[in-house]
Amino acid sequence: MRPLPTWPIAAGALLLGFAVADVSGVRALGGVVLFLGGLACGLRWRVLLGLPRALALVAVFLAGFALAHPLGHAIGAWPAVLLVAAAVGAVAWRVADAPAGVRA
Repeated sequence: MRPLPTWPIAAGALLLGFAVADVSGVRALGGVVLFLGGLACGLRWRVLLGLPRALALVAVFLAGFALAHPLGHAIGAWPAVLLVAAAVGAVAWRVADAPAGVRA
């Protein structure tokens, strides 16, 4: 049985974190969701890939979060979050979740 993939957790944490912050009006609540999703992925990536590659994927996750803010000013908040979540999910899939012959 294959382990639970991390790409939907990484992408979902970005989407759900923004949704919680947007709907509740409390950015800190969205930050908690983002933190928990990033932590879950980071811990799993460490087991799957080792610490250096796990830290690189966490950096991609955090860069996506940071990039969504200025991108949101240019194309709108939700489109920016959707785009960034898709990109982070794709990177996570390619590096951590793809079958061994496809991984980077």
